Amino acid sequence: MSRLRPGALLWVSLPGPVLTREDRDFLQRIDPAGVVIFRENIVTPSQVRDLNLSIRAACPSGQVMIAVDQEGGRVARLREGVPQLPPMRRLGEMEDPERIRTAGRDLGRALREMGFDIDFAPVLDVDSNDANPIIGDRSFSSDPLKVGPMAMAFAQGLQEEGIIPCGKHFPGHGATDLDSHLDLPFVHAERETLENRELSPFRYAISAGIPLLMTAHVVYPAWDERYPATLSRRIITGLLRERLGFSGLVLSDDLLMKAVAKEGVVNAALSALEAGCDGLLVLRNGKAAMDVFEAVSEGLAAGSEPVLRALERAGKWFSDASPGGPDR
Repeated sequence: MSRLRPGALLWVSLPGPVLTREDRDFLQRIDPAGVVIFRENIVTPSQVRDLNLSIRAACPSGQVMIAVDQEGGRVARLREGVPQLPPMRRLGEMEDPERIRTAGRDLGRALREMGFDIDFAPVLDVDSNDANPIIGDRSFSSDPLKVGPMAMAFAQGLQEEGIIPCGKHFPGHGATDLDSHLDLPFVHAERETLENRELSPFRYAISAGIPLLMTAHVVYPAWDERYPATLSRRIITGLLRERLGFSGLVLSDDLLMKAVAKEGVVNAALSALEAGCDGLLVLRNGKAAMDVFEAVSEGLAAGSEPVLRALERAGKWFSDASPGGPDR
């Protein structure tokens, strides 16, 4: 993968279960780093496999990653052809890492057969707020010291079957009382609480080699009074990269979510790159994705340091990850 290909920073989605001419043109123009599959893309397991093969053929680099949100419980895009896992809270209650690893392995095998590269799982958030509208039973536990080992058992199972796990949502979405799809949440906890609660699972995951992390569109005033984590250089570069030592790929959560999109998706994307993100999710809106692609292209042409830095990291990560579907 060329390190100077602007699409290497873009993760996009498509509107339907088969590629139209417009879809192919879109993929050929952007040549994205990743395509994320949603319910509107899914009819049957064999159709999904065919769609994923078509996506690969349409991307000029041939190096696109195909991802899906398949956690279990209420976050499961696929309803056929994969194990129907319970919410992660129920897996966590077993306190049996080997059974959790087996669940991840069974899911990974099924995803691989359909042509996926990445599962946007496991959740590393701590279930610390009963009023949380978005995390809750998606978390493995309310105990920070248990979340990391159980989440990484699940991640290991995925990896054993060739699926790349993506831990989320750094530095932790479990304490919020708002849904970042709809509003901008704040976590007004002291730094010591954040260090011991939110960061504990991420520290464990990083030490265990998690290759991919997704950010949270959440403000943590103890770390950064102004910017949500996705747009915060203090959090993404200072905390995650420099202090915790994460060297993998950092994906933004969807930049069209209302928590970060108030000043426009292009501003959010450029701010995320400045913060230290290496991948920009712009989902379910082809025009917005094209706008971000053009802005990144302009940044590359102008020698923008954040764009060049992100492309350098993304290029190295992709060369190591070797995407390519079930027959790679």
